[in-house]
Amino acid sequence: MKYNFESIIDRKNTNSLKWDLFGDEYPMWVADMDFYAAPLIYESVNRKANHGVYAYSFVNEDVYDSYINWWKKYGLDMKKEELLFATGVMPSITSIIRAFTEIGDNVLIQTPVYHVFFYVILDNGRNVVENQLIYNPDSDDVETAYVIDFDDLEKIFKDPKTKLMLLCNPHNPVGKIWKKDDLERIAVLAKKYDVIVVSDEIHCDLTDPDMTYIPFASLDDDLSKNSITCISPSKTFNIAGLQSSAVFTQNKGFYEVLKGQLATDFFSHPNIFSIDATIASYKSEDWLNELREVLFNNKMIVKEFLEENIPEIRLVPANATYLLWLDCSKLNKNEDIESSNYEFSKTLSEFLREEVGLFLSPGVQFGQNGDNFLRMNIACPKDLLIEGLNALKEGIDKFKS
Repeated sequence: MKYNFESIIDRKNTNSLKWDLFGDEYPMWVADMDFYAAPLIYESVNRKANHGVYAYSFVNEDVYDSYINWWKKYGLDMKKEELLFATGVMPSITSIIRAFTEIGDNVLIQTPVYHVFFYVILDNGRNVVENQLIYNPDSDDVETAYVIDFDDLEKIFKDPKTKLMLLCNPHNPVGKIWKKDDLERIAVLAKKYDVIVVSDEIHCDLTDPDMTYIPFASLDDDLSKNSITCISPSKTFNIAGLQSSAVFTQNKGFYEVLKGQLATDFFSHPNIFSIDATIASYKSEDWLNELREVLFNNKMIVKEFLEENIPEIRLVPANATYLLWLDCSKLNKNEDIESSNYEFSKTLSEFLREEVGLFLSPGVQFGQNGDNFLRMNIACPKDLLIEGLNALKEGIDKFKS
């Protein structure tokens, strides 16, 4: 390979959220990668750092062009006047919720889903309404492992208090790329009941090597104009700390309202390093292509390891993200016991941390229907991944006994 995805980087004592906050030996929870940044990004940051002045900056034409040209490959024809810069996807979603809903309104999410969705809705005084995904534990096909309950979705949309839907595309944590048919069915229902679709597409580039995702906004104009899309290079190129993202909408009314809200919330002011880093990111497609191969190979390593060493844990089929969804239901001996305060995944996660220093995200964070699961981040060198898997086996053996 041209790029270095093999070296184990010592990230301890660098104020790393992943490695320093809790001090776990194998922190495989939060969604960042243990790889060196693409060389063009590294060079851009160093060039800016060496300049020695770190004052205010602005979003230049090259940043807009970077987004526009990158998304052309996904069939999305963006225009500058449809793009707004923001400091991150979640700040953007915060502003969207404030701009397009009122306190007491319902915001729909599809659980299990990224746990911060819960916080950003509740902390803004809105109500979380769950359209739970249907899980098929016997399926070895990513298309049927998790599916949308469209009857329930329409029922929720019918409620006049439901004003907004947060879509995760591709979906975190189940790792699924939504098909065009799914997106169109969502769009038709959303339009029918006047619900705005906000599509979080931060994981869009992190697909299996032979796969690609479909932007919600690439649907028919009549459907996609009822939507707002949040995008960023941060997950793809591991630059979340540089705080760069964009919001895209073809709806001029939405654009003007959101432009004002982002400014009011002070989420539209760029970090001086983020400008050049964004431009460099979207010139690093060859690095990304190698990364996708590495992540796919890591996923196959996990699948084989579990089948051979921990058959009680099942890898849920996925075709996107570097976050694996592990079905641990066979280890849950209390699944038939009614208890309002027992959370199996939290118990298992805490046990693994205490016994072997392995930190995997408990599935209950992503919704109650995720409680039999753990989420594992595999964006790390192969040797570190194998160490983590061996720790998982040791921990599960202890848990069973």
